[in-house]
Amino acid sequence: MAAFRVAKFALLAVAISGFTLPANAASDYPTATVAEYVYACMKSNGENRDMLQRCSCSIDVIASVVTYPHYEAAETFKQMGLVPGENGALFRESAPAKAANAELKRAQAEADVRCF
Repeated sequence: MAAFRVAKFALLAVAISGFTLPANAASDYPTATVAEYVYACMKSNGENRDMLQRCSCSIDVIASVVTYPHYEAAETFKQMGLVPGENGALFRESAPAKAANAELKRAQAEADVRCF
């Protein structure tokens, strides 16, 4: 009888684990990164409640498309690419920089369509 209970419990655990929902992609992004994105978005689009909702939606869409390490790399390439001259050329013109920036631009375009 005890073996039946153990088997029943194990079967129940397997069934429940198969029905768990995946973690929200936005929760993989640090809170400071999300807040920084929303703040910058609101600064450029307007500081009101509607923009707060739209900018929050935007980072959620980006987080669902781009993993945090890829987002972080693209943002680094973007910021370092602002350095003038040869020092910034590596961050603007290298293949990894172009690929990371293209991935982020695709995610931002998707966010614009869904949220704005």
